[in-house]
Amino acid sequence: MIHITNLPWTGDYTFTTDILFKDFFNANSTFVSPMDQKIGHPVDIYENQNGLTFEIACTGLSKEDVEISVEGDILRVTYNKPDEDKCCETNNCRYYHKGLSRRSFNLGYKIARRFDLEAVEAKMVNGLLSILIPHTAENKPTKVKIK
Repeated sequence: MIHITNLPWTGDYTFTTDILFKDFFNANSTFVSPMDQKIGHPVDIYENQNGLTFEIACTGLSKEDVEISVEGDILRVTYNKPDEDKCCETNNCRYYHKGLSRRSFNLGYKIARRFDLEAVEAKMVNGLLSILIPHTAENKPTKVKIK
């Protein structure tokens, strides 16, 4: 059933179904088709008194698998997944179900000048990559004593 919300003689028809399904399968619209949706890599970004921290999920990866680089004012974190077919050929395996999402990622973030990219620290603990970018010396938060 199609319900017309405006009167027919105005020439302006708005159908309820149009509102609900507007451009659902049209990739050029503001709505994204379910087939074209891309799932972002799980990342938490926060700032505290120590600086800017990135926490990136790297489940099943070792610290040697992930590469962190600084290119100008861009922090880049990358992982290139090995080809599954080659892995299965060498290990002689056959998948019955694939529920884990193992995919390459290439994350780049433009970092503000108030953070010191030359003093980046990174550590990997239990599959969580933590990257700390401290504040620059002149931009560190300070407490002011009230007189």
